This record gives sequence, structure tokens and C-alpha cells, in this order.
Amino acid sequence: MSDSEDLSVAIVRPTPESDAELAFEGALRPKTLAEFVGQAKVRAQLQLLLHAAMLQNRTPDHILLAGPPGLGKTTLAMIVAEESGRPLRMSSGPAIQHAGDLAAVLSSLVPGEILFIDEIHRMARSAEEMLYLAMEDFRIDIMVGKGAGATSIPLDLAPFTLVGATTRSGLLPNPLRDRFGFTAHLEFYSEAELEQVLIRAAALLDLPIDRAALAEIAGRCRGTPRIANRLLRRVRDYSLVHDSHGLEAVHAALLLYDVDELGLDRLDRAVMDIILTRFDGGPVGLNTLAVSVGEEAETIESVVEPFLVRIGLLIRTPRGRVATRAAWKHFGLSSASSSASVGLFGDDL
Repeated sequence: MSDSEDLSVAIVRPTPESDAELAFEGALRPKTLAEFVGQAKVRAQLQLLLHAAMLQNRTPDHILLAGPPGLGKTTLAMIVAEESGRPLRMSSGPAIQHAGDLAAVLSSLVPGEILFIDEIHRMARSAEEMLYLAMEDFRIDIMVGKGAGATSIPLDLAPFTLVGATTRSGLLPNPLRDRFGFTAHLEFYSEAELEQVLIRAAALLDLPIDRAALAEIAGRCRGTPRIANRLLRRVRDYSLVHDSHGLEAVHAALLLYDVDELGLDRLDRAVMDIILTRFDGGPVGLNTLAVSVGEEAETIESVVEPFLVRIGLLIRTPRGRVATRAAWKHFGLSSASSSASVGLFGDDL
């Protein structure tokens, strides 16, 4: 192959189709509270908070958005900026590892700007302590020099609204949590709400799909809009490649991507298989379980277990993780093993 042929293969130019896909990514996020599906109570509370701030011509109170991943915390932060007509600055807790990092961000804010910090519980402790004064008095103290000659220089900040997002609100220090004027707790979506999310996404994808197929996807996405949109796109891909549509395409696509009728994926089933078949239903310690499936213990605890516990397939006891009768039934294993496992953990409940 010649050099010119090598170059022609290596160069990839944007296409109108890829531009359309990027446009879809942006359009998928609702722009206003009226477009946002689900979280009705949180939407009403935010609407009141923003409307009151607008009537009083002031910056909205600081807002903390707490809840599991994929429920719309980042989208709501963007909506707060859009609805209040103010610019948005986005950052994340892991990116703020020193007080100086936060000072640089805060000192560059313009009056009324919305500062969004994702995973705010992962900020450095020194930055958290600087945030206390900034949130309350719109001021920070910068230390200049070291030792006995060090001096503190106060720096006034432009009024701003902090929107923090966290998946683990319990890790936030009380002084920081108490400085938020409003805390929104996001809940998992119902299947009816997820169907509305999917209807909107299907229209943006220009995907012809019936309500029965959308209902099937909604029942398998773990109450999470992010997963619902991801599964819909995989169904779209399958329909495009195999020229198959409707419920048949949904079943085939989700089977291909290892998503069963409860929404369990490969890792979920691996964890349950280990508990049921290798340890007779449990109890099994977290570290033993993590080694058995080849994953980190933190991944099992924070990603897999919450969903398995929520749908009633797993119980966390003082002696370890135990499968429920529903788990034995779902995986088609004998009830005799189930009865034996119940006897193992009965004293720990």
C-alpha cells in the first residue's frame, strides 16, 4: 500500500450523520422544567425557588441535588441556569483538590453566575472549608506567605448560586450541607414516567416504535432515564441493521446486550450466580463476592447491590449478602436450596 493510500485510510472527516448524532445528544436534555419528565415535587419546588428569586431580583439560593446516578442532576443544573437567565460554570469535585483550585474558580465568577459542582462530596477538605464562607458571605480569605509572616487577605466575590450534585449526600460535612438553601432528593422513575422519556427520545431519533415496545424498554431500565435512553439507542441500532421493528426488535436487541426482563445485566447476574450456586444462597462477605466475580468491592457495593436490594433479590445482613426466595425463583433454581439459605441467615435479620 502506498503512502497516499495510508493517508486516505487514516483521515476521518466528520459526516452529516455524525453531526446529527451530536445534535441529538444536545437535544436529549430538556431545556426547561416544563420539558423535564418526572420528579414532579422537585420541579415544583425549584419553580417556586427560581420564580421568587426573579421577583426579588436576587440570585437564587444555593441548591443541592442528591440522588443516584442517571436521574437528571446535571440536566436540572442546566435548567436552573436557563430558567433564571444566568450563565453556567461547570466543574466537578475530583477536579478541585486544593483550596487554590476553588479560589481560582470563585474569583472569576461574574455576578449572578450559576456554579455547578458535580460529585461535590469528592472535593478536597480544604476546598470545602473555603466554600463555607463563600456560600454564606460571598467572600474568601487567601493566605499569603508562610509561617509567622503569613497574612490573610479577604477577597470579595460576585454573588453567585452554587448548585451541587452528589450521589452520596451522607459524605458531605454538616456545615456544608446546612449552607444549601434547598436540597432536592431525586427518586427513581416509575415505568409510566420512563415511557414518556422514551417517547420524547424516540421522536428525536426519528425511530418508529410502538407503545408496547417502549413499555418493554421502560420495564428493563432500572428506573433510570439515562439507562432508558441508552437502551433505546441500542434498539435503534438493531432495527437499523436487521430491518426489524417493534417488540421483536426490543427483545432481540436487549437479549444481545445481556439485559433481562428485570433489567439485570451481565455483572448483576454474575453476582447472583455466585451467591446462589457457589455459596448456596449465602451469606457471602463483600470481599469474597468481589474476588469471585473479578470486580472491585466498591463496584459491587455501589453499582450492583443497590439495584439488587431494591428489587428484592438480595438482602444485606451482618454476616454477608443473602439471596431471597424471589432470586431463586427468577433464576429458576430449586426451592429446596432456597429454604436452606433462609435458615442460614434467619438469626441475623
